[in-house]
Amino acid sequence: MQQYLDLVDDALSTGTYKPNRTGVDTIATFSAGYTVDLAEGFPLLTTKRMDGYRWNSLIHEVIWYLSGEEHIENLREETKIWDAWADEEGRLDTAYGRFWRRYPVPDDADALPGETWPEDGHRWVTVEEDADGTTRRTFDQIAYVLDTLEENPNSRRMVVNAWHPANATVSTLPPCHYTFVVNVQGGKLNLHLTQRSGDIALGVPFNVAAYALLANAIAQRTGFEVGEFGHTIVDAHAYCGRGDRGAWYDENLPALQDRLADAEGKADYRDVRAWLEDAAPAEVDGEEGYDHVPGLLEQLSREPRERPRIEIADVPLDELTYDDVEVVDYDCAEGISFAVAE
Repeated sequence: MQQYLDLVDDALSTGTYKPNRTGVDTIATFSAGYTVDLAEGFPLLTTKRMDGYRWNSLIHEVIWYLSGEEHIENLREETKIWDAWADEEGRLDTAYGRFWRRYPVPDDADALPGETWPEDGHRWVTVEEDADGTTRRTFDQIAYVLDTLEENPNSRRMVVNAWHPANATVSTLPPCHYTFVVNVQGGKLNLHLTQRSGDIALGVPFNVAAYALLANAIAQRTGFEVGEFGHTIVDAHAYCGRGDRGAWYDENLPALQDRLADAEGKADYRDVRAWLEDAAPAEVDGEEGYDHVPGLLEQLSREPRERPRIEIADVPLDELTYDDVEVVDYDCAEGISFAVAE
């Protein structure tokens, strides 16, 4: 997918050196964005391998979002992607699907004067009872979008939000891809994702595929042709290593960017990678792979291949399973290993 490679090139070519909470430094750029026409194929990257356990993790994660669960008891049987942020009981202090399907709604006594909120019994509101007998009201944003697409598809209000400001201030890992909007234009269903923070090498390829899958599934269930996927990333970053390896980029990023500016063909990116590996200090034993820049340069040296297709069984969204989703005719380059900065 050329749009992804353009994002990588822009981040490395124009980004700035930026340390962060993980202890693994980054090259970061502000407000990156692109669109992908989903009718031209499914945007699963072909410049590195995204099938096998990667595809398995992606599908189970999307199904977990749709479940509305705040724990990873079922998810961890298929992927360990969230284990680092869960407590001993497998619960997360922020869970995307929990807010998608069960966003907190204040009780009447807690509402400020002049505010309006849906009443108990409203079709998208559920009154939940905790083990101690206390109740809370929640709102199903996915059900709201599906019903609105049936009843008023020209609406500009089909927003799904996973960000709760109070929760985010204390959460171990508040949502990165925190809101998306469904929008119908000319009979085609489009989806736009906004992301506060995006790991270009590891996270973004998953985010693109996950929300493209969601757009296809929603379109199929509501009778629309699938349209475009739009993506905005506020802080789009490439991790560049720990310690001396990461700090090297602080002084040498301009030299890297000069070489990228002179790159005219695919082979030139391999030359830039060779220069980097020769000039930068080696990564510490046991911490290899935290510098994502060489692997991203390798992807820039590869020609994108034809996109695969996605096939989704005709079942209700709430009943979607792993076996209901299949990627067809996926042809990709060999895999690239990147370490996860936690």
